[in-house]
Amino acid sequence: MRLNLFHFILAIHIVAGTVALIIAPLAMASVKGGQWHRRWGKIYFWAMAGVALTAALMCWLGSGLFLFLIAIFSFYLALTGYRVLGRKKPEEDKPHLFDVCIALAMILAGGGLIFLGVREADAQQRWVPIIFGVLGMFPGMLDLVRLFKPPRAKQAWMFVHMTRFLGAYLATVTAFSVVNFHFLLFYWRWLWPTAFGTFGIAIWRTYYARKFKRQNHGIVQ
Repeated sequence: MRLNLFHFILAIHIVAGTVALIIAPLAMASVKGGQWHRRWGKIYFWAMAGVALTAALMCWLGSGLFLFLIAIFSFYLALTGYRVLGRKKPEEDKPHLFDVCIALAMILAGGGLIFLGVREADAQQRWVPIIFGVLGMFPGMLDLVRLFKPPRAKQAWMFVHMTRFLGAYLATVTAFSVVNFHFLLFYWRWLWPTAFGTFGIAIWRTYYARKFKRQNHGIVQ
């Protein structure tokens, strides 16, 4: 019975991850702020929520803590990328307790990943949770600072939205790579999406920063 339940939840987890994997490029390709961009973005967000929820359930059923912590990392990026849309002028609004709590939860989850990495006996697998732990703690700590000291740039919300949603998508691609790309070395299966994706995000941020600078709307530091 327990095994059947696990496989059922795993199937939902795979479906939600597949939806996120397919829908995200549609949101990226659609006109920013347009109807289809918002529609695809909402579907993507709820698919990521489904991935995180099913990962939590599978952890409870005994799949291991690592999967759950990675799911927290990916969903935190999606959640904060979504919530920033409601805080385009954070200087006019006090920090929400919910945002403070999820930032602290992300820092704890990142610390948990680092702890799992330090305890890992296999030297080959040790660095993966440590790297993802550091990557997870950074946005959590950055958000705590920004909640109480918001950036002044008018488009800061847009850069957070873009970076976080793309970061969550990289986590989805990573999961797909780990499960399917067995022809790659262990480290590459885990880290190539982050390596190439981070470079792509940097290019995208630079493009929009220059675009906004030309329009005299400010630039994110």
